Amino acid sequence: MFRYIVVKMDYNVVQELRRRHRRRRIEETSMRTTTVHVHPAYQVGEVNRRIFGSFVEHMGRCVYTGIFEPNHPDADSRGFRRDVAALIKELGITVLRYPGGNFVSNHRWEDGVGPLEERPRNLDFAWRSVEPNTVGANEFLAWCRRMGIEPMLAVNLGTRGLNEAMEFLQYVNGDTDTRLPQLRRSHGWEDPWNVETWCLGNEMDGPWQMGHKTPDEYARTVTEVANAFHRFDDKLSLIACGSSSRSMPTFGRWERVVVDAAFDNIDMVSAHAYYEPIDDDVASFACCAEDMERYIRDVVATLDHVAAMHHSDRRLKISFDEWNVWYQSRFGGENAIGMEHAPHLIEDTYSVLDAMVVGSLLITLLRHTDRIGVACQAQLVNVIAPIRTEEGGRAWRQTIFHPFALMSRHARGVVLDTRCEGPAISTQRWGGAGQVWTVATWDAENHDLVVFLVNRDLHERARARIDLRAFGDCKVVECLALDDEDIAAVNTADQPNRVEPRNATCDITSGILTFDANPASWNCLRLKTSSNEDS
Repeated sequence: MFRYIVVKMDYNVVQELRRRHRRRRIEETSMRTTTVHVHPAYQVGEVNRRIFGSFVEHMGRCVYTGIFEPNHPDADSRGFRRDVAALIKELGITVLRYPGGNFVSNHRWEDGVGPLEERPRNLDFAWRSVEPNTVGANEFLAWCRRMGIEPMLAVNLGTRGLNEAMEFLQYVNGDTDTRLPQLRRSHGWEDPWNVETWCLGNEMDGPWQMGHKTPDEYARTVTEVANAFHRFDDKLSLIACGSSSRSMPTFGRWERVVVDAAFDNIDMVSAHAYYEPIDDDVASFACCAEDMERYIRDVVATLDHVAAMHHSDRRLKISFDEWNVWYQSRFGGENAIGMEHAPHLIEDTYSVLDAMVVGSLLITLLRHTDRIGVACQAQLVNVIAPIRTEEGGRAWRQTIFHPFALMSRHARGVVLDTRCEGPAISTQRWGGAGQVWTVATWDAENHDLVVFLVNRDLHERARARIDLRAFGDCKVVECLALDDEDIAAVNTADQPNRVEPRNATCDITSGILTFDANPASWNCLRLKTSSNEDS
């Protein structure tokens, strides 16, 4: 009888009962305390605004029916969706990587320029899709300019090479009275785009990549291309491919061989990382920032080792130009995709737990602001993205939208190296991981101090005792928490605001701020420091 009644109950009623039960369980658990030390002298470096980048690939519905949909009722005169553009501006994107990704390794840039009626329809071998080339380099770059976003272009070093890369560079940035700049002008784009940052291929160590290479093969290619690019413009910022992930068999050796060969002509090396629960190990997933932290340290160690070999004080940086939560276990693989235009492809729906993880990964990137040259969350719209759309219909914020938007908006000044003393969580993959994960930013000129804080425990609250005495008198401006009684809660087109930041409470007494963070929560604590904070 009892089971029959439960089965017949309204879904929303069942969910509310579950939330009440979890809230009671949380309220009944004791809290462990973490002391967080924040001091203006513990500076990592200036907040690198390029950490808040994203990624647009010709994959699934990221471009077509994502940012671009000419027949949408809210499309602008060029076919780009205004509702999506408004969300992107709210998200606070600073840099956009384009056009791939795996897509770039069989991409012909010249097929995406010139009169629309003359552009061919191609097969994209990476994502087994039909590419109409309606949006190409000029359309994307013009949209970035209107949006106030810095573009970062990738060149095909998979099925193509040095000559095609040089031609693409001249077409985009050339200002001489020669063939390729003249071609761009004939297409209606008089002025050069002056793109400063270029990715020299994508994941070239990956067997899935069109034209993948050994470390020595890629080292030869990237050295030639980087040398040529700097002969065109020695101020360009060039990114060499690092290993596709920390788990690749060639990881470490790949970076050493490539950087050793191209050391004098590159500025950054790429890193890519995606996370999901493995074998239902949710505790390790919640703490996967531990892996990103180690990944960054490993690559930095390799870069500095090569610099020492070259007797150089140059310090190359990391371009963490693909990162996110991605449920690859739900993805059937490229072979499951039919050859069609803009298929629905890896459109993951994100939960509160996923938002907490994304927020912790952003904290990690910010903690290394001195060695992260650029970072790009993959991807911007629909494809494992913070923004989702309906074709011809609505656009909405996923849960992971919120930590990104708030950090992009409020992280200013310098990054402070916060030190935590408190309990650890036991995880299968990473060993002991601190329950609380933090970073702080301090804008001395405007007296703004912000602490970003995650409670990575899935069951217990965390009391954070944050020592701010070095900043003089501090006043709380705002406490925001992103959490929910149901950590599986999501946002949808019908319930776009089911999960969003809420006002929380904290107390500050004698320079000690006390804040109770709910399980699996991401939190933003904003304060005003006194005028004598640097004394």
